[in-house]
Amino acid sequence: MQSDGLRVMIVGGGGREHALAWKINASPRVSKVFCAPGNAGTASLAENLPVKASDLEGIVSACREQGIHLVVVGPESPLIAGLADRLEAEGIPVFGPSMAAAKLEGSKVFTKELLDSCGVPTAKFQVFDDPTKAFMAARHHFCCDGGLLVIKADGEAAGKGVIIAEDETEAVQAIDSIMVKKVFGASGDRVVLEDYLEGEEASIMAIVDGERVKGLLPAQDYKRAFDNDEGPNTGGMGCYSPVPAVTPDIYNFTIEKIIRPTLTALMDRGIRYRGVLYAGIMITADGAKLLEYNCRFGDPETQVVLPLMETDLVDVIEAALEGGLDEITLKWYNKRAVCVVMASGGYPGDYKTGEAISGIADAEAEDALVFHAGTASSDGRVVTSGGRVLGVTALGADFHEAVKNAYRAVDLIKFEGMHFRKDIGARVL
Repeated sequence: MQSDGLRVMIVGGGGREHALAWKINASPRVSKVFCAPGNAGTASLAENLPVKASDLEGIVSACREQGIHLVVVGPESPLIAGLADRLEAEGIPVFGPSMAAAKLEGSKVFTKELLDSCGVPTAKFQVFDDPTKAFMAARHHFCCDGGLLVIKADGEAAGKGVIIAEDETEAVQAIDSIMVKKVFGASGDRVVLEDYLEGEEASIMAIVDGERVKGLLPAQDYKRAFDNDEGPNTGGMGCYSPVPAVTPDIYNFTIEKIIRPTLTALMDRGIRYRGVLYAGIMITADGAKLLEYNCRFGDPETQVVLPLMETDLVDVIEAALEGGLDEITLKWYNKRAVCVVMASGGYPGDYKTGEAISGIADAEAEDALVFHAGTASSDGRVVTSGGRVLGVTALGADFHEAVKNAYRAVDLIKFEGMHFRKDIGARVL
C-alpha cells in the first residue's frame, strides 16, 4: 500500500462506520474517505456515495471509479455474501474476511463444530436439521437437565436469531418459529441448542491476519432496550471500555486459548481469516467461554474502542494485510470511554423517522464525539432515519468523569420521541 495520499472507502452507514471514517480520516496517510452509503454524520468528513452496502457489484464499480486504495467493510452481511472475495479478485485491497472465513458469523453450526474440533471453551451444544428431533431434545432438557436453554438459528437473522427459553413452551415456540414457520428463511434450516452460560459478558475485538493477532481494548455493551437490563434485545444501547471484569488473565486467555486456536483451525481447513475478529465471551465461574464470533467491528463497541486508540488505524490495517502485525505496537490513551446510544421512540419495534435533530453541535462543543447511525440530511437539516440514531461518546480520566461527560452531551441533543438508557456505565461506577 502506498505511504500517503490514500483514498479509502468505508462500506456501511451506521455509527460504527462513522467512527471508522472519523478514525481513518485522522490519518496523515489518507487524502480522502468515501462512505457507501454513509449517513449525515459521515458527510461532514467523507464523500457519501449512493451505493448500498448490500450492492456488491455497485461497490466494486465505485472503487474503480474513485480510484480506491483500501476498502474497510463495516457490516457483516456483505462479508458473508463475499464482498471481500469480489474486491480481491479485482485487485482492490480490502480489510475484512473472505466469504469462507465470514462463516464464523454466518453459520452458528459451522462455528460450534469448529470450536469443538479445536477445544475452544464454549457452551455444550447439539445441532438439529429435523424440527421433530429438536422438539424432543428441548423437552428432554427441561424434564431432565433443567436450566435455561439457548436456541440459535444457524444463519443470519438480523440479530434476532438467538432465543433464551425459560421453559419447554418457550423452547418449542422458538424451534417452531425458526424451523417450521421459517421466520428467518433458510437461516433456520438448522438450529443449535446449547446450555445457557451464567456470568458477565464482554467483547474482545482483535485485528488478525490469519496467524498473527493484535487484541484491542475490551468493551462491554448493553443489549436490552431499557434501564436495569429490562425490555427486548437491541443492536446495543451503549457501551464502555475498558472492562474491569476482563482481567489480564482473562484477556490473555481469550487471545491465546480462544482466538488463536480458532485461526489455526481455519488455516488447517485452508481458510485464512484477515480482518477484525470479534469474540463475544462470557466470564463464568469456570473462566472465559466463547458465546459467539462476529466477523467485523462491533457496533457500538467501535465507538468506544477507536477513540481510545492512539495508534494510526491505517498502519494497523496495512500491517494485517501485508504480514507485518508483529511489528506493530498498539498505543492507547490512559482514559475511559462511554457511549450512550440515542434511539427513536419504539425501537427495537416500530418507530417514526424524519424527526429533526437539534443540539449536535452543542454536544460536540462539550468535547463529546457524536457518531451518527440512523440519520439523514433533509432540506439542510439532520433528521432521524433509523432505530439507533446517534451514539454519544465521551472520555474521562475515570468512569465517573466519562459517564458525566457523556450524559451532559446527551442532554443537549433533542428529537421527537428520543429514547436512551440512563444507566450506561453504572455497573463500573
